[in-house]
Amino acid sequence: MRTSSIWPTPKSHLKRHTPDTVQLYFSPATLQATAKRFLEGFGGLVTYAVKANASDEVLGNLTAAGITAFDVASPREMYSVRAVNPTAVLHYNNPVRSTEEIATAVALNVASYSVDSLSELDKLAAVPKGTEISVRLALPVSGAAYDFGAKFGVGPELAVPLLQEVAKRGFAPAITFHPGTQCTDPEAWATYIAASAAVSKAAGVRLKRLNVGGGFAAHRAGQAPDLEAIFERIITATAESFGAEAPRLVCEPGRAMVADAFTLATRVKALRPDGSVFLNDGIYGGLAEARDMYMVDRIATLTAQGEAHGGDPTHRVVFGPTCDSIDRLPGEIALPSDLAEGDYVLFAGLGAYSQAINTAFNGYGLEAPITVGEL
Repeated sequence: MRTSSIWPTPKSHLKRHTPDTVQLYFSPATLQATAKRFLEGFGGLVTYAVKANASDEVLGNLTAAGITAFDVASPREMYSVRAVNPTAVLHYNNPVRSTEEIATAVALNVASYSVDSLSELDKLAAVPKGTEISVRLALPVSGAAYDFGAKFGVGPELAVPLLQEVAKRGFAPAITFHPGTQCTDPEAWATYIAASAAVSKAAGVRLKRLNVGGGFAAHRAGQAPDLEAIFERIITATAESFGAEAPRLVCEPGRAMVADAFTLATRVKALRPDGSVFLNDGIYGGLAEARDMYMVDRIATLTAQGEAHGGDPTHRVVFGPTCDSIDRLPGEIALPSDLAEGDYVLFAGLGAYSQAINTAFNGYGLEAPITVGEL
C-alpha cells in the first residue's frame, strides 16, 4: 500500500512498521542528483530509457530534474511518458515495430526512430519527411555485461547503404549504437564512434546526430562507475573521428539513471538447519535480474527491531518465496551468522528493472514504492 509520508530512511520505516511484505524504497533526491550528473557531464541531449523503470514517480522526478526527452520502446511507454509529461520528446529506438505501433508513434509525433534493415525502413513510409532516423550499428566490442549486438544492429558494410537510403528518402540521417548493458570501458564508446564516422564517410552522408546509446553502468562488481570518464571519452572521440563535421550527441541511459534511487528490503521467512535462507522476494519479484546480472553485492541487514547485526558473515544459499526451485539467488550470499527469522535483508541499487520485470507469481511481488529522504 502506498503511503503519503516521506520517511527519512528505509530503516526508519522498517523499525516503525516491521512490514512482512517486500518493500521498495525510492529516493527522489538520489534520482534527481543522478539526472543532473548526466545533464551537466554529457555533451549533448540526455534522454531516459523508459524500459528501465516506467513508474510515474521516476518519470515525474526526471522531468523535474530537467529531462525533456525519453527513449520509448512501445506505445504503452509513449502513453506513460505523455501522461506525466505532455510535452516530452519521444525517441522510438526499438528498431522492430508493427505497422500499428508505427501509426501510434506518428499520431503522437515521435521525433526519432532507428532501423537496422531495409524492411524496417520501408515500414516507416508514413513517418513525416525530415524526421530523424538512425541506422543502428553493431560491432563485436567487449566491456559490457552482455552484448546487445546479437539481437539488433548491422555491421558497417550493411550500415553504409542503409544510411544512404535513409537520406535518399528525405529523412534526417543519424547513427545509433548500444555498447551493451553495464559497460564500464570508455574505449567501447570510442570504437563505436570511430566506426560511425567511417560509415558516414563511406556513405557520403553527413549525420544530423549520433546517438551513443545506453549501456552506461550502474554499480558493477563492487565498483561505482566513472561516468565522467566515459562522458569525456565520448566528447574527445567524437572530435577526433568527425572533426568539423561532428554531429550533435544524444544518449539514452536507463539503468545508470535509476538504479541507485531505489533500495529493496526483503524479510527472512525461514532459516534451514543447513544455513539456507528463505526471503519474501526472489527472481520472480524485485530480484528478477539476479540470475543474469549479478547486482546483489551491496547488502545490509537489520534485526526485526531495526538494529544492526553483530555476527560474522556466513555464506548462505538464499531462496525466494515461491514454489519454484529455481527461485534462488546465484552462488552464496554473505549474511550475518546471527541472522534470524523476521529480520531484514536490504539490497541497494534495485531501481532498474525491478518494477519492470516483477511478476505476481504465487501471489508475491512488489507493491508501490515508499518514498524516503535518503537511502
